[in-house]
Order: sequence, then structure tokens, then C-alpha cells
Amino acid sequence: MHGEFMKFLKEYGVIGLAIAVIIGGKAGDLVKSIVDGLLMPLVGMVLPSGNWQEWALGPFQIGAVLGALLNFVIVAFLVFLFAKKVLKEETVTKK
Repeated sequence: MHGEFMKFLKEYGVIGLAIAVIIGGKAGDLVKSIVDGLLMPLVGMVLPSGNWQEWALGPFQIGAVLGALLNFVIVAFLVFLFAKKVLKEETVTKK
């Protein structure tokens, strides 16, 4: 049973996947802290009202939605740049 389990782990790359999930989570924390600690305060300084994430239109929290959207776009772009830099794939030429 032990040998079969180890074969399963190796064959399906479970250990590599587990490591990728752990590293990905920590990378996500790092990117989120960069966005929240550095980039969002800069956006707040550029806009006329520094508390733009608190904008509301009646019961609708427009600022919170815009903040989440901007946060997502920035995080997605940073992850894209990181992946492009780290995961350089060579082009495959057809024979």
C-alpha cells in the first residue's frame, strides 16, 4: 500500500502541486501587500478625495467596488509580468 501511494504521488505530481499552492499563496500575499501598501495609497493621493474607497451612492458602495476592481487589475497585471519573466517558454518549431 505504501509503495502504491508513493507511486501515485510521483505519477500525478501531487507533491509539486502542493508546493506550488503554498508558494502561490505566499506570492499572492506579497503582491497584495505591494498593492495595498504602495500602489493604492498612490491612487488615493492622485484623486481629489483621499477616501475614494468610501464613496457611496445610496446603499451602493461604489468606492469599495472600484477599489476591488482596481486591486484585481493591478494584481493580475503584476502576476502576468512575473509569470512572463519567470516562465519564459521557448517557441516550439514545427518540423
